[in-house]
Amino acid sequence: MSRYSLWQLVVSMVLLWSTVCPPVAAQPQGAELWPQVHANRQVTFYLRAADAQRVLLEANFLAEPEPMLKDAEGLWSVTVEPLAPEIYEYNFKVDGLAIADPMNPFVKVWRRSARSMVLVPGDPPMFYEEQDVPYGTVRIHRYPSKSLDTTRGLYVYTPPAYETSGQLKYPVLYLLHGSGDTEDAWTIVGRANAVMDNALAAGRARPMIIVMPYGHTPSITSDRSRPRNWRSFEADLIGDVIPFVERNYRVRSDSEHRAIAGLSMGGGQSLRIGLGHPEMFGWVVAFSSSTPTGEELDVLLAKPETLNQSLRLLWIGCGRKDFLFEANQRFLAALEAKAIKHTAHITDGAHEWRLWRYYLNEVLPLLFDAKK
Repeated sequence: MSRYSLWQLVVSMVLLWSTVCPPVAAQPQGAELWPQVHANRQVTFYLRAADAQRVLLEANFLAEPEPMLKDAEGLWSVTVEPLAPEIYEYNFKVDGLAIADPMNPFVKVWRRSARSMVLVPGDPPMFYEEQDVPYGTVRIHRYPSKSLDTTRGLYVYTPPAYETSGQLKYPVLYLLHGSGDTEDAWTIVGRANAVMDNALAAGRARPMIIVMPYGHTPSITSDRSRPRNWRSFEADLIGDVIPFVERNYRVRSDSEHRAIAGLSMGGGQSLRIGLGHPEMFGWVVAFSSSTPTGEELDVLLAKPETLNQSLRLLWIGCGRKDFLFEANQRFLAALEAKAIKHTAHITDGAHEWRLWRYYLNEVLPLLFDAKK
């Protein structure tokens, strides 16, 4: 088994475990799964490490690592103050070694690291929490990429009743991840399937298929290779992913019913591919995007009349504290200068999944809306 196949198997098992033991609850009754989320939204973290000398909790809700205390049986613990409803990332540092929580199945494996996560639920539930609504289905595929001469991974969400809707064809959203992520990110961290399920149940969105491909290609070796990476990804998406989806799923194949969206690196890919192929994508969305510049930007925006006629939606979202905020502002200014129709969605926030889940929830009702 190749190294990539083994990694894919591990991620698939994590996804399955997370489905069987949903992270919405702190832990199933009778199971020793941590951390513990209390009714007042305090959270207690535990780690069994009897021989450890020092254990710290590191988390994206902490300004500094929090020391943990060890009891007589070697159980380390710390309770943090009440947290706002959200999905948080954390890990332990055990005598200097950073590790994920071995007793928590809710974990995301990034390209170069792994982080545990904990969901602090809302009351009522947040838009990304699993609720008592009809559920769609997420399928994991392996497909041969002829353009890249390799086998790659692909996640596909189908809405509730897809299997029983006869020959009905659906619009399709190609949803792309960031540079540190893999093809499972929008499902495990972004909760795209739960966001879509809840939006459908509330009548806020149109049923659609969501395709989540792997955005990196064998050509990427450093930051300098990213232009080549997005071009090779473009070849894979257009030449392999889209044909695979259209062979295996009942999707509409015209630009009116095809959208592309992404975050960070994936946002840059969405802009470059979507604006470069308005005949294929009628809806182009970018979250906290790495934006095109210079000659590349000039080429993409060279025909504003064509873009205005072809695109039903060009939506740009970014947080004011994002390190890419100024780049996005320059990109928006270029759109203004060319009189290209677009929506600028500027909010508080930084370069973080918390924001991107909200953006997805804002965008889904806009896609494939006949009024737009």
